[in-house]
Amino acid sequence: MDKTMKPEFTNLFDLAAEKLGGTTLDCSDDFFASVDNLIKEGRGIFIPDKYTDHGKWMDGWESRRKRDEGHDWCIVKLATEGVIKGVDIDTNHFLGNHPPYASLEATNMSGKLPKSIEWVEIVPKSPLEPGEHNFYEVTDDNSWTHLRLNIFPDGGVARLKVYGEVSKDWSGYDEEVDLASAINGARAIGCNDMFFSHMNNLLMPRKGKDMGDGWETKRNRTPNNVDWVIIGLASKGSISKVMLDTKHFKGNYPDRFSLDGCVAKDDTNFEVDDVDWIEFLPPTKLSPDHEHEFEKEIVALGPFTHVRLNIYPDGGVSRLRLYGTIAS
Repeated sequence: MDKTMKPEFTNLFDLAAEKLGGTTLDCSDDFFASVDNLIKEGRGIFIPDKYTDHGKWMDGWESRRKRDEGHDWCIVKLATEGVIKGVDIDTNHFLGNHPPYASLEATNMSGKLPKSIEWVEIVPKSPLEPGEHNFYEVTDDNSWTHLRLNIFPDGGVARLKVYGEVSKDWSGYDEEVDLASAINGARAIGCNDMFFSHMNNLLMPRKGKDMGDGWETKRNRTPNNVDWVIIGLASKGSISKVMLDTKHFKGNYPDRFSLDGCVAKDDTNFEVDDVDWIEFLPPTKLSPDHEHEFEKEIVALGPFTHVRLNIYPDGGVSRLRLYGTIAS
């Protein structure tokens, strides 16, 4: 795979991300740098003169120099069960201490991991470049819950990104659910602008940690401008409650917002195809740094497969929750 360009699968959610709910469970060794760093945001930073009692501080997972047989490994629990489309074993800032090779194995199970696990190889032993994104496509269509990253024989990896699609079986499910949650399988499909921060942040399960952890557009001076983002719901469903959070957005929150819904196929080109949008929450005033809830204001329940969030004229939104029931 051409590592000079980001592959298409990097547009999917990182199922291993700590921000989404991923966790590290175990590793063979993390003497120099904690395995927990593997699933943090970004690519990792480098501070030239920062040291610990164990040696150079590194923003990643780094094992000591191996003096016996074997190789180092770590186990990551995905935020939610999913089909993996590709991975990035990122060695950013690891130059003389990166592993020459790595492989990735997967399993699907619930509860605590037993001592004996049947792992399936999804990325074979492959070379790693130092200080680079190392992208590998995954062609296995099975659904997984846990991964084991093997590095040969030792060394440091800055981040492990696991790009994929959430697997959920909604058959027979009749309880209220957040149809706009990434952890349930919702996706941010497209928007007209995300200059300051990414549209995917709208769907994250936890509250926004700062102003960068939301969807924020640039200042638009066009009269009557409307910025928008389209969300593919976790499943076709009827929406009975809306929560829109402008947390941390104080001088740059939108003046108003509205919500439209439609029924469309996943491969619909919303900017070209004729889509029948239905306004189910009309333009409504917003307040800064505030969690807004709406129920009686909803004028059409759906069901919908996709929702368009419109903000007037521009600004930032931290989170969007769309609570409802799955359509039979």
